[in-house]
Amino acid sequence: VQLQASGGGLVQAGDSLRLSCAASERTFDTYAVAWFRQAPGKEREFVAGISWIGGSPYYADSVKGRFTISRDNAKNTVYLQMNKLKPEDTAVYYCAARRFLGTIKTTKIDYDYWGQGTLVTVSS
Repeated sequence: VQLQASGGGLVQAGDSLRLSCAASERTFDTYAVAWFRQAPGKEREFVAGISWIGGSPYYADSVKGRFTISRDNAKNTVYLQMNKLKPEDTAVYYCAARRFLGTIKTTKIDYDYWGQGTLVTVSS
């Protein structure tokens, strides 16, 4: 499956952005999808994930209460709504997917497919 991430940009602290991860496959509803981010000089870290079988999404503590992950299977797209953005949210955001993953994993090696990344810059 090919993933296309989009929606990044330059915003001010407190603003909102919505990222999109569009998939090339019509069977995208069988994939668990996660968002990761990588800030300059730092490791890529898990942000949020949603399984293919439904259930509660999972969030990193740093974004819990501010970010919301959702999916529209009819559009083969997963979204990351980011509210109350902070300068420390500045990073390249990547979406990742793995088929038939029922439990959200938070490590990079658990995902087989990756999008190209979209840059989010939050100014103070």
